[in-house]
Amino acid sequence: MIEENPHNLEPLTTFRKIFESKDCKIYLYDHVLILEVKEGVTFCYENGFSLLLKCLSVLGTKPWFLISNRINSYSLNPNDYKYLQQVPTLKGIAVVYKDENLKQSANLEKNFFRKPFKAFINVEKACKWGFKLLED
Repeated sequence: MIEENPHNLEPLTTFRKIFESKDCKIYLYDHVLILEVKEGVTFCYENGFSLLLKCLSVLGTKPWFLISNRINSYSLNPNDYKYLQQVPTLKGIAVVYKDENLKQSANLEKNFFRKPFKAFINVEKACKWGFKLLED
């Protein structure tokens, strides 16, 4: 059974679909992708690209934003943000952190991404910020 709006984002947005791989899960909403990488994974362009393409095929030309919901411990290469930057419909990235170390990591990562990038304490605040981006 598919979870309905697993992040409780109604009425901000409508839940559409879940895409999952061995490395991550992506929750697709209208104009929002919520990425949750699995514990211990080294997340990079190579293991995220195919899921991103599936999401983009659903979103089409709609503007969207990404929320990286960091509920697990994993690593990533911030140089890979250069690939996301090239997606014209991606308007920004929000990182949801669970502790101060993850917040500091997110603040360092924003130096590798030239579009709006901000850290938040919860998914709802990140989502509200993202929808403000889409309005502008």
